Amino acid sequence: MAIPIERLDEYRWRIPPDAKPGMRVPAIIFADEKLMDQIRHDLSLEQAANSATLPGIVRAAYAMPDIHQGYGLPIGAVVATDPETGVVTPGGVGYDINCGVRLLRTELTRTEVLPRLKELVNGLFATIPTGVGTQGKVRLTRENARKPLEQGARWAVEQGLGEPEDLVTAEASGCIAGADPDAVSPRAYERGRAQLGTLGSGNHFLEVQVVEKIYDEQAANVLGLFPGQVTVLIHSGSRGFGHQVCTDYLASMERALKKYGIQLPDRQLACTPLRSEEASAYLGAMRAAANYAWTNRQCLTHWAREVFQQVFRKSPRDLGMWVVYDVAHNIAKLEEHEVDGKKRRLLVHRKGATRAFPPGHPELPERYRSIGQPVLVPGDMGRASFVLVGTDGAMRETFGSTCHGAGRVMSRAAAIRAARGRAIERELEDTHGVYVRASGRDSLKEEMPEAYKNVQDVVTVCHNAGISRMVVKLKPIGCIKG
Repeated sequence: MAIPIERLDEYRWRIPPDAKPGMRVPAIIFADEKLMDQIRHDLSLEQAANSATLPGIVRAAYAMPDIHQGYGLPIGAVVATDPETGVVTPGGVGYDINCGVRLLRTELTRTEVLPRLKELVNGLFATIPTGVGTQGKVRLTRENARKPLEQGARWAVEQGLGEPEDLVTAEASGCIAGADPDAVSPRAYERGRAQLGTLGSGNHFLEVQVVEKIYDEQAANVLGLFPGQVTVLIHSGSRGFGHQVCTDYLASMERALKKYGIQLPDRQLACTPLRSEEASAYLGAMRAAANYAWTNRQCLTHWAREVFQQVFRKSPRDLGMWVVYDVAHNIAKLEEHEVDGKKRRLLVHRKGATRAFPPGHPELPERYRSIGQPVLVPGDMGRASFVLVGTDGAMRETFGSTCHGAGRVMSRAAAIRAARGRAIERELEDTHGVYVRASGRDSLKEEMPEAYKNVQDVVTVCHNAGISRMVVKLKPIGCIKG
């Protein structure tokens, strides 16, 4: 049966709290008519309604315009719960804990890079491990893993894999406090032991891009971005380590549902009260996985810089290769928000959603407080990615959250079927002007542009709804994938 939904305005829709038994609050979806037509084709609206049944949920369940079907919560969801009466759900973070994006800027221009683009992309592909099960250049044991799991990106910088200023422009300085390595299973350690400093597979990538369009010149100047400039976008997460943490705690919380008397419309929403032992253990392990991911992106940054140095015969500092920002889009964090005129501490689950704090927020780097938090929104390989900034509107409406990407419109299996008989790599180069290297036989088919919504539509809704503001459009010219 179709979920009843009402249109509030041009960019907002509402599933009323009586739409499904057990809903405690409404679900609010940000989308225009075109995107809503795409959203209706999977179970994401039903999952959004299900998420509104979680104990202790505050105000509403939110879905961004890139929403699509996930495990438990839809991808593109934001749910805040009360620490006293609410729960934490691993399905509200996802399997790839702290999957996120890092943007590097350079002083290079398109005209300088294009003659050496293939050499650059081939060098990146040869240097940065990609694909399922790949091993990185950093080896961890249970004993020496404590520091990266507790310190995040700072550990990598102290190992010579980056610069101290890289930490200044990362969300939470590349480390979330409260990580508990002892809450991580031996299996998670085993899976993550050799994967630090690897890109992974699926939708993870490293792209060489060009600043194609500026929407907000003042904000672009603050971010150090200018037309024709070459940038690097890194999209990766916590690899098998985070996946195993999620797997472990979904199982333990599902076993604990009866113990806490929690009834859910979907067991994929397995959760426990925030004050429970299970929740405390999960949050400690999740934070360790988040720090693993920040360490991972820091390692990838270092090796990308090395390749640029080899190709262009200049140091990363001379190339102006500094981190614009690094942001998570699969995480749960305790934050302060205003609800009904009162400041409250809430656990904000963002699954396929990006934090978008407004100008002046104390958690932002000082250099960005005049413009708001940078928000990095990757698109598909053929079209574009975007840099947005956070707004007061996001803080009022969505617990300081906005979209995280384009959002799939085809399953991976459907994309492979649609790509049968086509040479996607050649299409990308001939039609879109993007030189691609990929290690997986099917990865280019699974991730072809048509498998995704048009990211321009997604960010336009967020911009017009006032939950983030468009600053820069980035056009891919080179890409490596697993």
